Amino acid sequence: MAGILQKIFGDGNQRQLKRLQKIVDNIEALESEYEKLPDQELQNKTEEFKTRYEDGESLDDLLVEAYAVVREGSKRVLGMRPFQTQLMGAIALHEGNIAEMKTGEGKTLASTMPAYLNAISGKGVHIITVNDYLASRDAKEMGVLYEFLGLTVGLNGNGLSKEEKREAYQCDITYGTNNEFGFDYLRDNMVLYKEQMVQRSLNFAIIDEVDSILIDEARTPLIISGSAKKSANLYQQANAFVNTLSKDDYSYDEKTKGVQLTEEGINKAERYFAVENLFDLKHVSLTHHINQALKAHVSMHRDDDYVVEDGEVIIVDQFTGRLMKGRRYSDGLHQAIEAKEGLQIQNESMTLASITFQNFFRMYNKLAGMTGTAKTEEEEFRNIYNMDVIAIPTNKPVIREDKPDLIYKTMEGKFKAVIEEIKRRHETGQPVLVGTVAVETSELISKMLKRAGIKHEVLNAKNHFREAEIIENAGQRGSVTIATNMAGRGTDIKLGEGVVELGGLAVIGTERHESRRIDNQLRGRSGRQGDPGVSQFYLSMEDELMRRFGSDNLRSMMDRLGMDDSQPIESKMVSRAVESAQKRVEGNNFDARKTVLAYDDVLREQREIIYKQRFEVIEADDELREIVENMILSTVERVVTAHTQDDDEDNWDYPSIVEFVQGNLLNADQVTEDDLKGKDQEEIIEWIMDKVKARYDEKEQELTKEQMREFEKVIVLRTVDTKWMDHIDQMDQLRQGIHLRAYGQNDPLREYQLEGFAMFEEMIKSIEEEVSKYIMKAEIRDNLQRQEVVKNTQAISGGQEEKKKTRKPFVKKQDIGRNDPCPCGSGKKYKNCHGR
Repeated sequence: MAGILQKIFGDGNQRQLKRLQKIVDNIEALESEYEKLPDQELQNKTEEFKTRYEDGESLDDLLVEAYAVVREGSKRVLGMRPFQTQLMGAIALHEGNIAEMKTGEGKTLASTMPAYLNAISGKGVHIITVNDYLASRDAKEMGVLYEFLGLTVGLNGNGLSKEEKREAYQCDITYGTNNEFGFDYLRDNMVLYKEQMVQRSLNFAIIDEVDSILIDEARTPLIISGSAKKSANLYQQANAFVNTLSKDDYSYDEKTKGVQLTEEGINKAERYFAVENLFDLKHVSLTHHINQALKAHVSMHRDDDYVVEDGEVIIVDQFTGRLMKGRRYSDGLHQAIEAKEGLQIQNESMTLASITFQNFFRMYNKLAGMTGTAKTEEEEFRNIYNMDVIAIPTNKPVIREDKPDLIYKTMEGKFKAVIEEIKRRHETGQPVLVGTVAVETSELISKMLKRAGIKHEVLNAKNHFREAEIIENAGQRGSVTIATNMAGRGTDIKLGEGVVELGGLAVIGTERHESRRIDNQLRGRSGRQGDPGVSQFYLSMEDELMRRFGSDNLRSMMDRLGMDDSQPIESKMVSRAVESAQKRVEGNNFDARKTVLAYDDVLREQREIIYKQRFEVIEADDELREIVENMILSTVERVVTAHTQDDDEDNWDYPSIVEFVQGNLLNADQVTEDDLKGKDQEEIIEWIMDKVKARYDEKEQELTKEQMREFEKVIVLRTVDTKWMDHIDQMDQLRQGIHLRAYGQNDPLREYQLEGFAMFEEMIKSIEEEVSKYIMKAEIRDNLQRQEVVKNTQAISGGQEEKKKTRKPFVKKQDIGRNDPCPCGSGKKYKNCHGR
């Protein structure tokens, strides 16, 4: 359908570019006028724009003049004049789209214009980068321009105090990483006092390397967790058992990376652990530990999926090759890997709050992004984020030569050819950038280059802290740089002296990535701003992508021709087979992200209700009693309705109503069965509520008004937080097991939605009942203080969250005096133990 429309109406991207060009021409027309303005008058424009915005002009009305001001300011303080293509990208960003601008086209400078324009509204602009280095660099370098034009710039980094973060968020423009903005949102919805919140409302975000953040990292959520005790013994026992297995004892599916015990493996497990039936319900935990140990040994590879550093298992980001410190695999897999590597096994933890990047970024009023590679994921950006991808032309034509893939029969033959090619180019002085998919491949090539006596730099997860420096030198004469999954994005490779004459930067890919985008990123490092360059990918039939999805015809053809490793095939058929394989993997990954989002959307609606309720409670003053009374009313209505269903009033269950009210709301002498008899449902509810309000008034007179409001907040916040954490955990367990419903011809997502909704309603009832009980029954102490339900929380990014396994019972703090014995059994006073 899209193809037919394109034929009728022409290329949509070209139409967009024509429209943008008209606006660019208007900006260009102001240059001579603005050049004549002294600095002070140019700077005064910012206040003028703010006044005009407050007087009713829209940001769209101000765009042409505002962009012309930033362009002029950039010339004066940065010594850079934005190209027309950068102005085009800047307009696309303001309109809430993705500007696809190739490497070296100046995305960072392009973003200053929409950031300045949107900051005029005073609602804040967030510029989001993939790492702290880029956030810090861009805030510093572009901050000079913003400050010249009278705007404030903040840097939101990890490890800042709440005051420092609040200050950064109050600035007109705030730089930081996607993880930090997401975690701040979650933390803000866990605070106990309004003053502890750091963020303003989410207004406008410009995401740098938008494909990396919204696509590559979108399959897994951000997590705030707290620790939960768990014995390490079972991990060690399962690991020891897996070490006794042979390849016949388990099956491994390369396409899904799934591992499971065979019949023989199951028999071995039953003998090893002395159990009759491994799949008996009482052995669920044991089976789970064996499965995770098996997965740790068979599908998780050291120096590819993770590295071991200072006695810790650190995950390697499969897309960027960077170390993901602080992240942990979920569901006990991290502990299974620790057992496999003979390391100390760390505690599992429980999830206190979580959100996916999709749902976090969709909360902004407006979202924009920029990257060199987004067109292949255009459908996903449109469907999930409602953003169009506009491919901005390069400032100068791209003259890089992209050679067809070369395919070898074996990996050994391929690597030999790669080393020969590097050697040949290196001898001429031409700089070479070698791209690998895995850390272990980069280390293998490094060893081979050392043997060949070729000096080189390796950029992978193990030395990413030097990445900017390594990348900046990668274009110098004679340099050879090996990079895993093109780590170092955001830093330009500029050609050294005399390199243009040598043919520019040569890019050699040692394997195709499962995503075409990552291959394009590698290619795009060469040929920036009209520079010459060349790119070539080397493949083998033993590469993972070719093994998983490669064509059998290709293998048999190579065998028929009796080809050896010195003869590569260079054919369009190979390239088509590779692209078809990549499209299949990309499709699978898109489906996985859509599934994650569909499931998280269920939790999103619930999360928004809970967070809104928490905020109302924190902000509330006199209306807090009304909120609590409505909770008590809902509780009373449910109880009374449940016990007065019969048409004959003589059959109503008065004893149960009285028992509930006496046990949860009023003193024993305040309500009897006779008080309720002879009244209809509504009259019973009204009578009980009148008594409740009278008792409430008495409690209010025992304290000051402020103390009563604080007492209400203590009870409500603690109850909501405790119940919400339990609910997240239950939803997580439901999500883990729901796929089994598919076997019963049921749609697992529909089942999850229905059950999740029912569980949420149960949680709300439970919150209302608990709040009602504690407000009406708890003794009020003078030392009221709001307390976190869980301490020692940890932020875990990218979704390697730990599932909560065990939790200590929550102590009802307001029932205990400061000098009473602590209920934990320590023998200490409560104030010196858990009451701190």
